[in-house]
Amino acid sequence: MHSEADFLPLSALQHYVFCPRQCALIHVELLWAENRFTAEGRLLHDRVDREEYEIRDGVRIEYAVPVSSYRLGLAGKADVVEFHGSRPFPVEHKRGRPKPDDCDLVQLCAQALCLEEMMKVEVPAGAIFYGQPRRRLQVNFDPPLREKTVAAATAAHNRIDNGTVPPAEYDAKKCRHCSMLEICMPKKRCSVTAYLQEFNL
Repeated sequence: MHSEADFLPLSALQHYVFCPRQCALIHVELLWAENRFTAEGRLLHDRVDREEYEIRDGVRIEYAVPVSSYRLGLAGKADVVEFHGSRPFPVEHKRGRPKPDDCDLVQLCAQALCLEEMMKVEVPAGAIFYGQPRRRLQVNFDPPLREKTVAAATAAHNRIDNGTVPPAEYDAKKCRHCSMLEICMPKKRCSVTAYLQEFNL
């Protein structure tokens, strides 16, 4: 069990699964850079970041719902939580398209695990609303995804608690859209040896 002082933001899991180095640069080195993609994502979240609710077709819809888990040591806000009866259904909003890895799924599953711990109720599924195709992707919180989420929370805590930043590894598909590219410089710092050799140090 974690204390509140040790809580990580839910976004740290998304950062970690996407790229452990990105996670460390943000949460250990406290570095951040914004590009068009992160700015558009922030504006999208601003639209739903209001702690209020509405009832639509018998479904209670709450916005910017604070969630936390002492077991995982996480805290943050769920963009939207729909209540179908007493069962919560978290909905995360993303500006772009579904990603090839599970970083968005893990972030959403972490919200579900927080809700389960807080409300003592099973949360079997949720959804991610992607802005570019403007559609929902239903996500079932099956055992493998739950296990991956718990493992990611443990690994992110260990990485941040140890204060270590892993070396850069260039991945064109990920790096070209990453706002941290210029700070990270993966092409130059793929290894310390290569970096020193390039500058004859």
